[in-house]
Amino acid sequence: MERAMLGVSLRDRISNVESRLRTRVTDIAQRVAKLKWQWGGHKVRRKDGRWVSKVLQWQPRTGKRSVGRPLTRWTDDIKRVAGSLWIQAAQNRGIWNSLQKTYVQQWTSIG
Repeated sequence: MERAMLGVSLRDRISNVESRLRTRVTDIAQRVAKLKWQWGGHKVRRKDGRWVSKVLQWQPRTGKRSVGRPLTRWTDDIKRVAGSLWIQAAQNRGIWNSLQKTYVQQWTSIG
């Protein structure tokens, strides 16, 4: 779509980075990662007893785990950047916002 906006084709050999600089369009993967990070911090900081904070801290009591690699949960990639104590880190907006850039870079390189 960006190439169509610029009127160039693949034969013109213009890189994606160059076309993004010319069109000044935001990379959607970076935008999604940033919004996910902000939403996670927002939900953890809420103190009104909603189910989101309860679900994030819930640990199942019984049951067998399935064979093989465990499924990736929503919080697993947040824990890679902020550590296992990410809920405490999210309480401090300064720390949380300083980790956001690292998370976005890591998430867009993996995803």
